[in-house]
Amino acid sequence: MQREPSRPATGEPAAGAAVPEEPLPPRPSIWLAAEEPVKPARSAARNGLDRERITEASVRLLDAEGLAKFSMRRLAGEMGVTAMSLYWYVDTKDDLLELALDAVFDELAGAGTDGEADDWRAELRALSAGYRALLVRHPWASALAGTYLNIGPHSMAFARRLRQVLARTGLGPERQQGAMEAVSQFVYGFGTAEGHYVERSREAGMTQDAYFRHAMGSIRRHPDLEGDFTEPGRLRAERGGHTVEEMRERDFATALDLLVAGIEAMVAREE
Repeated sequence: MQREPSRPATGEPAAGAAVPEEPLPPRPSIWLAAEEPVKPARSAARNGLDRERITEASVRLLDAEGLAKFSMRRLAGEMGVTAMSLYWYVDTKDDLLELALDAVFDELAGAGTDGEADDWRAELRALSAGYRALLVRHPWASALAGTYLNIGPHSMAFARRLRQVLARTGLGPERQQGAMEAVSQFVYGFGTAEGHYVERSREAGMTQDAYFRHAMGSIRRHPDLEGDFTEPGRLRAERGGHTVEEMRERDFATALDLLVAGIEAMVAREE
């Protein structure tokens, strides 16, 4: 039996032995990469690939199949290339998902009204509605926004616009970040839940209203839950709508009104 080479009693590496390097910490974000983010593409002319085209294809695939089924191999198959060819443009799948996330935030470039408008309330509502719609169109985006730093150029442009609107409310600088968190986290939560409901209804092969009736009917068969819910028709009447979408619109508008009223009350208190 071959013996293992002896090691120094001190635990130090033997003379001449390679000293293992400490692994580098994971890169927090593709947007914080020190090196040039775009790799040289030796076959760009031959395969017609570029980072923008790959990102657009990623968004389409995520929209069609969701985050759980997304893979570099699946994406390569959709694009008619090899998976290895994609790595000439991104280092990792995470990098590509960050690029896809920021790409959809570009859809918010036209959200809202003129940034110089006097009515900050209308601007706040418009920006909030745009963000909510984005989360519903791309249900996978909420999971990624909660995973990555979300500091791409399009995402940061939207955040700056929201910050500028809140600066016009009259809130003191020390209150504006808290107001931004209240608005953005509310819309994020509302849009995420809505997007999941729309996706669940579609997967069940039902309209949103049919799925609502199905869910309410199932709840009524559980006495321990029935008291916490009203009959579907009455619930729609109380929430001011004949359809799930109408109820949701009213709920969203009411919640935003409460946020606006809270900002106004705090401004009045500080004057």
